[in-house]
Amino acid sequence: MTRAQAVLFDLDGTLLDTAPDMIGALNRLLQEESREPLPFAAVRSSVSHGAVRLIKVGFPDAQGAEFERLRLRFLDVYAAHLAGATRLFAGLEDVLATFEADGLPWGVVTNKPGWLTDPLLQQLGLAQRACCIVSGDTVAERKPHPLPLLHAARVAGVAANRCVYVGDAERDIAAGRAAGMQTVVAAYGYLGDDDRPESWQADGIITRPEQVVDWLTLRHAGATVNA
Repeated sequence: MTRAQAVLFDLDGTLLDTAPDMIGALNRLLQEESREPLPFAAVRSSVSHGAVRLIKVGFPDAQGAEFERLRLRFLDVYAAHLAGATRLFAGLEDVLATFEADGLPWGVVTNKPGWLTDPLLQQLGLAQRACCIVSGDTVAERKPHPLPLLHAARVAGVAANRCVYVGDAERDIAAGRAAGMQTVVAAYGYLGDDDRPESWQADGIITRPEQVVDWLTLRHAGATVNA
């Protein structure tokens, strides 16, 4: 087993619980458009898929120029409340502190655009701690293409096969596998009822953020673990 030299995280639904602010922005937009807000639970699983999916959920009949108007307005509303209720998932602060104490660098690879990713991580005091931050517009491709992950490995100064990528969507695991990384499903994230993470061919599945430390320990010891 190759020992990990860096751990990379997806952002929405893996490192950060952004659902309160993203769903809040969607419901503000719905109210602007004289529509009823949607229940949190009905929208949570769509958050990892970004603004396009959220607008489809909130405005299923919108198309063309109207869809784009709503998408851009959603982004404006969300940007104004970027870190109001967004936090690290419970347990992840201890995970990051453990990595930092052990000298294990960690970073972020997300499809969220940089103009949202960078200020969000800055506001939460995480930007200066990450060894790399790769957003959806940092390179020419987005996940599930492996290029963002390969770029992150280069920035971190670590070979791709020495990286672990943790994500809550099938595209995360596909990108990590294509990049030659070890992959872990964050099953505590924004998975929907139709998601089948056991079929994604990840190296592991964790149900609580702190289990990533145990997974790394067991994996390095030669065991296969789905926590």
